[in-house]
Amino acid sequence: MEAAPPTRPPKRGRPGYDLESLLVIAVKLFNERGYDGTSMEDLSRKLGISKSAIYHHVPSKEELLRLAADRALDELLAAADAARALPEPALARLEHLVRGSVLVLIEQLPFVTLLLRVRGNTRVERAALARRREFDHLLTELVTEAVREGDLRPDFDAATVGRLLFGMVNSLTEWYRPRGELEAAELADVVVAMAFDGLRVRS
Repeated sequence: MEAAPPTRPPKRGRPGYDLESLLVIAVKLFNERGYDGTSMEDLSRKLGISKSAIYHHVPSKEELLRLAADRALDELLAAADAARALPEPALARLEHLVRGSVLVLIEQLPFVTLLLRVRGNTRVERAALARRREFDHLLTELVTEAVREGDLRPDFDAATVGRLLFGMVNSLTEWYRPRGELEAAELADVVVAMAFDGLRVRS
């Protein structure tokens, strides 16, 4: 009986990408180049795979943006729902919301960064902005309720207070980098203390 010919080891191709890893790299590229400035060809070159391999997972670049924005929004709105459900005064729920939003931002930093750069130029962007307004509306409600309960000063417009609060939270996307100097919970505590207690030392 003749010996079987030696088998050759299988050729190694490029590593495959599942939807999650594809999305992570797409968001990184969108943040670096801008969503409008990134083409599917750019993404194909970055990944080292064909555009048809990308289309196996998603039908369009816009779908990648939708998935990314929804991830950030789902987490933020979940934090809002958790705050709203607490059996506590409005101010405590507001503090809980600010703290929870900081933690979401740190955990989902690239996704929240991309969300904050959405300007409403496409259908997907307009849908994302509409969901962001849901969050803003809940925030304004909590501020209004805290004023009514006597825990926040009444001479400031509630919507303006909400925008200022989350202007501070959202500014973390511009400078925060997870290098370990400050734990996420510690940073959340600093933001809450600054927002609700201020910086002045009390006598």
